[in-house]
Amino acid sequence: MKTIKAAFLDRDGTINVEKGYLNNPDDVELYPNAAKAIKRFNDAGFVVFGISNQSGIARGYFTADQVREVNGRVMELLVAENAEVKEILFCPHHPKGIVPEFSIPCECRKPGTGMVKTALEKYGFTLSESVVIGDKICDVELGKNIGARTALVETGYGKEEMVKIGETGSPKPDFFASGLWEATLLLLNGHR
Repeated sequence: MKTIKAAFLDRDGTINVEKGYLNNPDDVELYPNAAKAIKRFNDAGFVVFGISNQSGIARGYFTADQVREVNGRVMELLVAENAEVKEILFCPHHPKGIVPEFSIPCECRKPGTGMVKTALEKYGFTLSESVVIGDKICDVELGKNIGARTALVETGYGKEEMVKIGETGSPKPDFFASGLWEATLLLLNGHR
């Protein structure tokens, strides 16, 4: 198995603008400098993955195929700016959903580590260094669960989540950042 450095990035609210249960590829809008940030990770030797909780599938709001179409559009927009994401993985589950096959507890829903394990097994990797960036506490918790450095971004739900961290004593990220670009620069500081 090849050892890699990996960047696990949340999709909605981190790479692309949070629009609430996004189900139409035409509505995908990248944050400014998102592609530039991912390219910076690429150039630093990181393999980049998207990881996204998509409970809208379990809730009956949209299908897994619709999520795949949105993921395809995100990746298409990134490739157009020379940024490479290996794959965007997603968890379709939520214990309180209404679609029986997806309304279950699982290991893939963040902060569970299932999506990371899937990526590593699928591509034959082990981790030497990894980072996790997202706009929710569950992203920070996922990072802690895999021994990664973490950043919480202010975009998406990030500002509200920063307040919750202070109020609830949830794990603090290594960095608070205005967005993906700043988070990338902060996390790459010290990486060779």
